[in-house]
Amino acid sequence: MNRVLAVLALVLQVGCATHTRNLRTGPREFTHDDYELVYEAWTVDESDFAWSSLDDVLHVTSTFESWEFRWAYVVRYAHDHSLEEEARAAMLRASLEDSRTHHRFFITLSGPIFREQDLTSPHSAWRVLLVTEDGRQTIPLEIRKVRNATAADRVYFPTVGPHRQAFRLVFPAALEDGTPTIPPDADVITLRFAGARGRVDLQWRLTEESE
Repeated sequence: MNRVLAVLALVLQVGCATHTRNLRTGPREFTHDDYELVYEAWTVDESDFAWSSLDDVLHVTSTFESWEFRWAYVVRYAHDHSLEEEARAAMLRASLEDSRTHHRFFITLSGPIFREQDLTSPHSAWRVLLVTEDGRQTIPLEIRKVRNATAADRVYFPTVGPHRQAFRLVFPAALEDGTPTIPPDADVITLRFAGARGRVDLQWRLTEESE
C-alpha cells in the first residue's frame, strides 16, 4: 500500500510540474514533449470587465516568445515537420539571433465590439505598450494581424479560434540609445493594453525557482 501511495505521489508531482521562467540565454535540452510546459510558462491570460454594463471589455491571451520559448518551439516544430538536422539548426539559429534584437508576442483577443479589438485598425480601442517596472513605455515596431491562421498556429497557440482575433507584436529589444526595453535584471514583464474602455496588464513574473 505504501508503495502505491509513493507512486501516486510521484505521478501527481509530475502532473503538477511547472517551468522556471527567466531570461537566461544559452543552450537548452528540450524534447518535443516539453513544448506544452514551456508554452504554459510563457503564456498569460487577463481580462477587463465593465461593471457598469456587466460586460467584458477585453479578454486577451499572450505568449512571450522568449529565448527558451523559441528553442522549445523550434524543437517541437522540427519534430512535427520532420525537418533534417541542418534545417532545424538553421531555423533555431535564425530565431535566437532575432531574439537579440526583437521581443515578439503572439496574442489572441476578443471583446464585445469586433472592430475595436482589431489592433491594426484606426478604430481600435487599444494602445499596446511594453512597460518596464520603472514605468518606461515602448510602442511596437510592428503589429501584424494573423488573417489566415495556419495549422501550426492553431496547434502551437491553442487559443487561436473563430471567436478571437490573433496578432503578432514586435518590439525592439533596445531603444535608440541602447537602453534595453526589458532590463536584464527585470522581475516582471508587462504588456499593457490601454484605452478609453479600460486597461489590461498582462504580466510575466520572472523567477529562478519553479513557480
